[in-house]
Amino acid sequence: MASPASDAFRYAHAHRQEIAWLSQNTNHLVPPEVVRGALDEAIRERRYEGYPPAAGDPELLDLITADLGLAGIRPFLTSGGTESLYMIARALLSAGDEVIASDPSYLIIHKFVELAGAHTKNLDIYAPPFRLTSDRVREAIGPKTRMILLIDPLNPLGSGYPREEVRAIAEIAHDHHLTLLNDVTYRDFTDAHALAAEFAPEETVTVWSVSKNCGLAGLRIGGFSARPDLLAKVGRFNTNDLGVNILAQVAARAALRSKAAWIGEVVRQTRANAARIREVVEHVPRTSLPVYPSRANMMVIDVGELGLSPDAIQDRMLREHGVFVRAGNYLSPKHGNRFVRVSFSNPPSDIERFARAFPETVRELSARAPAPSAT
Repeated sequence: MASPASDAFRYAHAHRQEIAWLSQNTNHLVPPEVVRGALDEAIRERRYEGYPPAAGDPELLDLITADLGLAGIRPFLTSGGTESLYMIARALLSAGDEVIASDPSYLIIHKFVELAGAHTKNLDIYAPPFRLTSDRVREAIGPKTRMILLIDPLNPLGSGYPREEVRAIAEIAHDHHLTLLNDVTYRDFTDAHALAAEFAPEETVTVWSVSKNCGLAGLRIGGFSARPDLLAKVGRFNTNDLGVNILAQVAARAALRSKAAWIGEVVRQTRANAARIREVVEHVPRTSLPVYPSRANMMVIDVGELGLSPDAIQDRMLREHGVFVRAGNYLSPKHGNRFVRVSFSNPPSDIERFARAFPETVRELSARAPAPSAT
């Protein structure tokens, strides 16, 4: 039997022209001409008929290095950042190892840790400051700890790490000889992002993607960067020995060539959208934003006091209003029944559809909810 989530995605894809897609943190604000010409040319030249350079397009690799600001650290291309995360877990973890992580988190990484025979020690961060702290990380280290997972900015909460906190966590990794997995997928949406590799270059593996900043989620291209010894260890698990999708590389190269010209407007509109969502939530009683402002292009809406299922909110908004938000259960074992996640790198018209749909959905579901029993 299909899960509610798979049913929702099947419905959303079948009606994709009618849906405001606020469910997967995808970016719908990058001007289409940024990559359209490059893709048109590659298709006219029938580049899809041949294999790409196995290591990646040389200019693309240079653009990624410059974009990250990690001079001398060679990037490794994979089919999306998620493939990098899988490779890192399988390459660097063994049975019985422990990874310091959080709840909520991007739980696909936790799944990959488990596939390696290891496990995560999930620190509950659903309370201020809604992120890991160096003190809690230090206290959590045990004899089996091998890795720290630092997602910055953090999916799903949208919280970000101050530079000094990144430094402190990186120094802990260095002092304890731990791998620091720094997932920086959403770094372009924050003001002053700091890479952990700046402070612990020998221990850090940086996972990056062009899915969200460049709006290329459907083309599946990302990668990781690390010092040569770590890169070689992880690279042994590469399955793309004939190279990553050529059209994805063409699009990523075009986007990174021109990113400086349009990313500022993408971020500005994203923040304006977040402010509009905040305004809406403030007028829906018993709902709140645990983290605001978001340092990414998503945040969660706490609906725990409503007594409504996040799955029910997701389903009704999608099927009755054409607005796709995401229930929190796939992002938090402990708190997923308290929130829905909404992403907002979208045209303002999508946000206005949310502004109508969310209050109406809460009213509709609350009217149908059974009255509390008398005590």
